Amino acid sequence: MDLHPRNQSETTSQDSGLRLPRNVWAVTVTSFLTDVSSEMVFNILPLYLTNVLGVRMGVVGLIEGLAASAASLLKVVSGWLSDRLGSRKWLAVAGYGLSTVAKPFLCVATTWGAVLGARFADRVGKGIRTAPRDALVADSVNEQQRGIAFGLHRAGDTAGAVLGVLVALLVVRSTQAEHVVLTRIAFRRVVLLSVIPAALAVLALALGARDVSVRSGQGAPGFRWRELDGRFRRFLVVVSFFTLGNSSDAFIILRAQERGLSVSGVLMMLVTFNLVYAVVSGPAGALSDRVGRRALIIGGWLTYALIYLGLAVARSAWQVWALFALYGAYYGAAEGTAKALVADLVPSARRGVAYGLHSTLEGLAAFPASLMAGVLWQGIGPWRGFGPGAPFLFGAGLALIAVVLLVAWLPAGHEPPLPARTPGA
Repeated sequence: MDLHPRNQSETTSQDSGLRLPRNVWAVTVTSFLTDVSSEMVFNILPLYLTNVLGVRMGVVGLIEGLAASAASLLKVVSGWLSDRLGSRKWLAVAGYGLSTVAKPFLCVATTWGAVLGARFADRVGKGIRTAPRDALVADSVNEQQRGIAFGLHRAGDTAGAVLGVLVALLVVRSTQAEHVVLTRIAFRRVVLLSVIPAALAVLALALGARDVSVRSGQGAPGFRWRELDGRFRRFLVVVSFFTLGNSSDAFIILRAQERGLSVSGVLMMLVTFNLVYAVVSGPAGALSDRVGRRALIIGGWLTYALIYLGLAVARSAWQVWALFALYGAYYGAAEGTAKALVADLVPSARRGVAYGLHSTLEGLAAFPASLMAGVLWQGIGPWRGFGPGAPFLFGAGLALIAVVLLVAWLPAGHEPPLPARTPGA
């Protein structure tokens, strides 16, 4: 294990071209193992809440929204702290460790409040690790490698999700004879098994990554909003607006079950989604290095709007399945590309704060997004809501408005120029 940070210029010069440095692979392996663990559990958590605990959609939205938002302020704090310390790795390791410790508590969660507590603790871990981890990746590569580095990271992350869902499927099918609804015993077995890859993920990052020193001639960076690039500030506002319509994917899972998919069918649908996501992520990241981030993000958001419109009017389970597969293409094209655009807009010394702000604003918007989705679907109190299609119509509308804002506020020619490609790269 190397305890001495590597100089950034050394990292980028030694790993120029298409050869990605050690840190990208270490983070990719860590994310792979983490997603094996997390996707085993959290994809079936909404089924546990509704099938076993019997909660309403509004409570599902509350749990998912609070889990995404309540800990989101930690993302900007941990990002700022990693900039101030000039160190990314160990904050990321601490975050992965906390999430690992939190998972077993779901085994003894018999009320939705207990589920919320365990889910919250897991997301606190994510809040601690996300910005330093993303900044570690960005600082470990040169400009020509950013798109493919983040694309590879997302591809590894999603490949782990495929394996995690398959493992959950095997456990469910071997535990319960009836696959229409999830049972408590099957859920607990999945949770216990998920701890193994989560622990291995912590070890992979702790032993495999090397810190990258961050140099700044202006001292420790602060939180001053006006000091950030105006294009980055506008991008954050647009992303936050888009996220208000991007409710938790738990509602797509519940929509599939509402349209007639069994638990096994839902898990196979998730495998399809993650396979598409894994296949698209790497090539989409490389494509963004060539044609620009803005075009891929706009295309991804338009695709998202069409998918959500389809989910709103879906008549059968196979239609939800097909739309969710296309949803994987949206994720693969847009998510890693957005992170690469953040690196393009922000200098190295402020990337921890920048990724923290990006994740924090997304997380804060995710709370009202998921809460509104649950209320629109099933109402609150005596009001029964507008039905299963309502949250998807709402999300599609906001996505289209976000596209208009992005085109207006970050017009073509005003995004960062594409990095010059070296011969043979």
